[in-house]
Amino acid sequence: MSLRSRVAALVTVLIVAVAGAGAYVWNVRRDQARTVAAAPPVPPGADLATVRAQPHLVFRNTALGAGYGKVAVVPLTAPDGPRTLTPASCERVYATAADAICIAADRGLVTTYQARLLGPSWTPFRELPLTGIPSRARLSRNGTLAATTTFVFGDSYANPGQFSTRTVVTRVDGEVVGDIEKFTLTVDGKVVTAADKNLWGVTFLDHDRFYATAASGARTWLVEGSLSARTVTALHDDVECPSLSPDRTRVAFKKHGDLPAGRWRLAVYDLRTGAETLLAETRSVDDQVEWLDDRTVVYGLPRETAGTASSDVWRVPADGTGQPRLLIHDAWSPAVVRGEEGS
Repeated sequence: MSLRSRVAALVTVLIVAVAGAGAYVWNVRRDQARTVAAAPPVPPGADLATVRAQPHLVFRNTALGAGYGKVAVVPLTAPDGPRTLTPASCERVYATAADAICIAADRGLVTTYQARLLGPSWTPFRELPLTGIPSRARLSRNGTLAATTTFVFGDSYANPGQFSTRTVVTRVDGEVVGDIEKFTLTVDGKVVTAADKNLWGVTFLDHDRFYATAASGARTWLVEGSLSARTVTALHDDVECPSLSPDRTRVAFKKHGDLPAGRWRLAVYDLRTGAETLLAETRSVDDQVEWLDDRTVVYGLPRETAGTASSDVWRVPADGTGQPRLLIHDAWSPAVVRGEEGS
């Protein structure tokens, strides 16, 4: 076969492959559109201004229908009642009384992601830097700092197919504070210089201090960090995706323990006493939980509904007692907004 014939054959194969991939994506979107169109309507809530004027929950709506993927808002007094949908569509969302952070996806042959800050009207006012596939997003209580965690591939220390993380803290005015992976990590009084150091899952304490997960080798730690000093110090072992309680005395997190790979158990760490408490939720939770109040944590759990990925938000006491209870049907990525956030 001549060179020209081989090139023509290769081009034909590529055209067929691209056309096949495009047809697959079109068929998937068509089937999803049919499923959404057949779904019963979601009862609408009150207007946005009315709901946001009181303590409320913000979450990603996963109820089938035209509002699937939209950010929804409900009053804290009726979390599983009628929901008010916003104009924003997000894969993950987190909100304060001042603004919100939205991880959005554009799905096609190649899926791309954007991290956006949303204003009071739920429209974007700033894009945040992303270096990979986004995983976590958080705002400080007063809405002045944002943290995004992304998965990246190709670091020299990683095995083929493995990922590492990048967690960037940004001020909402656009100033990049820094990639916290580059901060000095201290564990048991020793500085960790291993190339495989990773940090993710920020939860802010104030305008300077934060908690996060640090990892190296096969170990993970809860760390306390300082943006100004550019340091992170290990406090407790086997901690991932921490979330600080409203009274700032405890951290809820997921821990691996002796569970199989890819499974975690929820726990709470007392920053004053160093005590760890396992929570009554025994299902594996792969989420950065949120605090409903000082006594209760909330989190998302996925499920399958008519071939379309859905999820629900659950609640469980933070002291290890009680049982998990369903809080919001067809919801994901909850954030509690009380309108009284401090620094």
